Amino acid sequence: MIINWYPGHMAKARRMLEENLKLIDVVVELVDARAPLSTRNPDFDALFSHKRRVILMNKSDLAAPAVSKRFIAWYRKQGILAAEIAAGRGGGKKEAVTLIEESVREERERLAQKGVQKTVRALIVGIPNVGKSTFINCLAGGKRAETGDRPGVTRGKQWIKITPYLELMDSPGLLWPKLDNQMYARNLAFIGSVNDEILDLEQLAGELLAVLRDLVPQKLTERYTKIQADIPPELLLEAVCKSRGFVLRGGLPDTERAARVVLDEFRGGKIARVTLDSPP
Repeated sequence: MIINWYPGHMAKARRMLEENLKLIDVVVELVDARAPLSTRNPDFDALFSHKRRVILMNKSDLAAPAVSKRFIAWYRKQGILAAEIAAGRGGGKKEAVTLIEESVREERERLAQKGVQKTVRALIVGIPNVGKSTFINCLAGGKRAETGDRPGVTRGKQWIKITPYLELMDSPGLLWPKLDNQMYARNLAFIGSVNDEILDLEQLAGELLAVLRDLVPQKLTERYTKIQADIPPELLLEAVCKSRGFVLRGGLPDTERAARVVLDEFRGGKIARVTLDSPP
């Protein structure tokens, strides 16, 4: 399955990011801890090359803990401040604020010597559905930014004061124009960063099951008892139907229902804590 998605509003979102860069001190990029490489927009390196940057691995409560630690070490070897967070549960809030402030520590200390208390302004960026608005609401202690469970919810420019000297700006999720790496594109589809409406969900769920059988075979069988090691990949979705009793009139397996259940349960962390990428 070839996956590509670049709606018209993405170009507008990119222009908005470029216009706002002059207003901010640090760029805070959120990635999904289940796919830290797949969920990094490769255009960001050039777009934000002259800005201080922090990477926050969100939804870390759904990812494999050992792999997340390896990613943090890998980022820091490159001189990038990075941390795990779970914004939906309030996890990592204090560490995130500390990292953002640390990224501009030298400038703040220099101004403090002159008697000036600098207000740090941070731009929150990332691809759709990595939890940017949820993260801002987590830091702000309430619903301050618009959120949703589908790509492309955030609209417009919003400044949110987190502390007397820290303000955050939310931004719409931004994909890059062409998803050349189809493995990354597939991972984006698995975690819900690509609109399900343009995908063949039965094929996608079948491919996800094959990946999970390689990564977490025992957990997968515990969740769907009819999945065994010797089942061909093309029959995995039918095995889910047998596990859950998803049968249509006439005894045919309801693979459409099974596909939606598999994707929902994976995205909700009900199958296992899984990281689809590995650090280079």
